[in-house]
Amino acid sequence: MGHLNLESHVFSVLKDKIQLIKNNGSAIYLVGPIQLPVNLYGETVIFQWYCWLNYDEVTEDYEKIIDNLASENLAEYQQSSVLVYGDFENEDDALIRLHSICHTGDIFGSKRCDCGFQLKESMKKIKEHGTGALFYLANHEGRGIGLFSKAMAYVLQENGYDTVEANESLGFENDLRKYDDAITVLKTLRKKPVTLITNNPNKLEALRDSGMSVAGRTPLWGDVSEYNKKYLETKITKSGHIESERTCPND
Repeated sequence: MGHLNLESHVFSVLKDKIQLIKNNGSAIYLVGPIQLPVNLYGETVIFQWYCWLNYDEVTEDYEKIIDNLASENLAEYQQSSVLVYGDFENEDDALIRLHSICHTGDIFGSKRCDCGFQLKESMKKIKEHGTGALFYLANHEGRGIGLFSKAMAYVLQENGYDTVEANESLGFENDLRKYDDAITVLKTLRKKPVTLITNNPNKLEALRDSGMSVAGRTPLWGDVSEYNKKYLETKITKSGHIESERTCPND
């Protein structure tokens, strides 16, 4: 009986924090908001955190979904999430960042790319702006090729290949990333226009193609060094990234 009471209490706590987003015959289950105090350049900043799960079964029986979680072994799969700051739903002007996971840059602080800098700087810009959201996209490692393949691509890069050449030599396209799920969650959280923090025109195009109103773009170049200069040049010359407001050492 005690176990049943505990289960009932658990569900009563969780049920109002879960919502179903129907998504082309499947489901996105969104959990949140959850208060998340974040250490941002030595300052504690309070964000609201949401996480979402792609699931084949479409149901508003959230108790059934929760009961199934223990057998799903979700730690073997990637789930994305979003950090929200300020009154994201209602403020007229909001900054957003669609940030692709980078194990080496975001976690280890690798200087081979600018991802770790872009992650922290985007959060800083959103906080200073007063309203916004950072979407952390967990199935985007290595532009969608995965961490193990990215490691092999790094070996090729150490032997003269650039980022695009390395990915394509392993049988992948230059960029396999999709933004549909993140944009679906974005539209659930906000209906008003957004300003996108990016140098990547593909992200702008994905937002506009979805029907989302885009008020503008904020560029994000920085933390350029001898270790990532070729990587950043390849972003511009082969991946079409917008060069405005970029500075490189020795330029």
